[in-house]
Amino acid sequence: MPEGHTLHRLARLHQDRFAGHRVRVLSPQGRFAASASAVDGSVLERAEAHGKHLFHFYGPERAVHVHLGLYGAFTEAELPVTEPRGQVRMRVVGPTHWTDLRGPTACELLDGGEIEAVRARLGPDPLRADADPDAAWQRLSRSRTSVAALLMDQKVLAGVGNVYRAEVLFRHGLDPRTPGRELPRATWESAWHDLVALMEHGVRYGRIDTVRPEHEPEATGRAPRQDRHGGEVYVYRRAGMPCLVCGAVVRTVDLAGRNLYWCPGCQG
Repeated sequence: MPEGHTLHRLARLHQDRFAGHRVRVLSPQGRFAASASAVDGSVLERAEAHGKHLFHFYGPERAVHVHLGLYGAFTEAELPVTEPRGQVRMRVVGPTHWTDLRGPTACELLDGGEIEAVRARLGPDPLRADADPDAAWQRLSRSRTSVAALLMDQKVLAGVGNVYRAEVLFRHGLDPRTPGRELPRATWESAWHDLVALMEHGVRYGRIDTVRPEHEPEATGRAPRQDRHGGEVYVYRRAGMPCLVCGAVVRTVDLAGRNLYWCPGCQG
């Protein structure tokens, strides 16, 4: 499932290409046809993301809400448009570009109250200017649940997925099994600022890089990481391999249906 930086990249792309213009909104597949017709020909006022959710606003009280889930994806192209390929849930056509959405978990037209209901379910997003890290801290500091599970809970923190979760825990030497209520406030504040910087880097470059300069391939002489996700990371998907810092074997365990990666040497 895409992490939050991917949705913010999409929001910025759609803001640049479509916002401020009247757009065609279609549903070649048909599953979004009624809602598409309701906004077809309207001005897309802005595109923005909150966590793993994308919103196309067609006024203060009307927005198309998209959650990509595991299989959703947008494809982008310059005009002219071509015939739809596959099951296109939504097509947006602007003055210079068009985009097709396939396979999302959610693609729905919401009114003002429904938009706020979605946002109310989400914790602060490190990539949003209006984010309040104290709101996440209030949930973390009262919970017996492991910090590893809490960081993946979108009600606690919006946009953080499996990669950023594993990497920020490693970078701060945190045992992933630590209950949230045992997390020091100073450690949380440092981790929050780290997430902001790491995720902003992800938005800028379209990949997740978490390795500090002294551990980069160029500095250590090791081979660059070979992975379809790209980016240099410390522990994510490196189970059975030596830690880049201490040499201990990176471990993995299933936690709430997701693979958790950590270094027993650096994180206890």
